[in-house]
Amino acid sequence: MTARTVLQPADISRALTRISHEILESNRGGSDLVILGIPTRGIELARRIGAILDEIEPGSGSVGFLDVTMYRDDLAGQPTRAPSPTQIPSGGVNGKTVVLVDDVLYSGRTIRAALDALGDYGRPRAVRLAVLVDRGHRQLPIRADFVGKNLPTSSEERIRVRLRDTDGVEEVTIES
Repeated sequence: MTARTVLQPADISRALTRISHEILESNRGGSDLVILGIPTRGIELARRIGAILDEIEPGSGSVGFLDVTMYRDDLAGQPTRAPSPTQIPSGGVNGKTVVLVDDVLYSGRTIRAALDALGDYGRPRAVRLAVLVDRGHRQLPIRADFVGKNLPTSSEERIRVRLRDTDGVEEVTIES
């Protein structure tokens, strides 16, 4: 298996900064904004985006995380993963703009599960999607509103996102 690095630490940082600015511009500021990371690496990315939003516009964007494990429609075919706790910011999601954050958008099934899970916690005014990498190959009609990098790949290739806090290294690679 060969791996090719497509994003290095500086590239990831720039992408997250750009996504954060786009979120603020799209929302016309940081009021009533909730950032929810999808485990595992989406949580780390959501925290970083939240910190950048707070630097740009202090007090903007409450950060939490949303476990989607039990909402997936492919549990029988996937390796079993223990559910993680969900943490919704104290203000809740009702009437807010929620930005779901994940590392890679592929088939769209994780995001469909996230939308189902989110419905159990309230009714947001709007739901947006931010991803570090969009690799295509959608099976559902889902698209990201904020994308760090579009990386068209073949279905035989694998995108691997590794982040400093979860993996000890910071990079995105394509493995074939």
